[in-house]
Amino acid sequence: MNEPQDTRADVLVLLAHPAMEQSRVNRRLLKAARSAGPRVQVRDLYALYPDYLIDAEAEQARLAAARLIVWQHPIHWYGPPPLMKLWLDEVLSFGWAYGPGGDALHGKDVWLVGSTGGPQDSYRPDSYNRYFFDAFLPPYEQSAALCGLRFLPPLMLHGAHRVGEEELAAHADVYAQRLAAYPDWPEIEEMGSCPECEVPASARPAMEAA
Repeated sequence: MNEPQDTRADVLVLLAHPAMEQSRVNRRLLKAARSAGPRVQVRDLYALYPDYLIDAEAEQARLAAARLIVWQHPIHWYGPPPLMKLWLDEVLSFGWAYGPGGDALHGKDVWLVGSTGGPQDSYRPDSYNRYFFDAFLPPYEQSAALCGLRFLPPLMLHGAHRVGEEELAAHADVYAQRLAAYPDWPEIEEMGSCPECEVPASARPAMEAA
């Protein structure tokens, strides 16, 4: 799959929603991302890969050109939808994204833009999700760190099933403004660099033998 690449786009939005036609929130966020200017490239993974056959080489080429990578998706069972997880498995490969020689993404930023069906007050120890939402972020944070990506503070919309039009519109506006303004965000100035996570060659027996 050799698609033309917009060399002006240094913000790459990876959208993963298995039922976009049913999603009021992510359809609105998709529209916001597409309105954020020519530097923003949007890739709708479910539209691109309905057969789940991901072109890892094409995805890596777009990641290499980006400065900011956005993971936009609804939270399914406290993590990403299945195609987003498969994308992580196949695209962020050993020797390219992490491990010996795997420094293709070092120095870039990644931003989680997510939504939950449950309201924010359901993410509490005294409610049915049992934990504050931040407790579900370590897999994202560590995946980013392993690849040398700085994990920016997520943009979350809770209670997506019942969100009002005014709140949704304001949230979408913030999203578009942030995409257009990157990297001029106040919180980025206060953040340190990505943690060092050096994976040795011995982490893979085949690599060690070679």
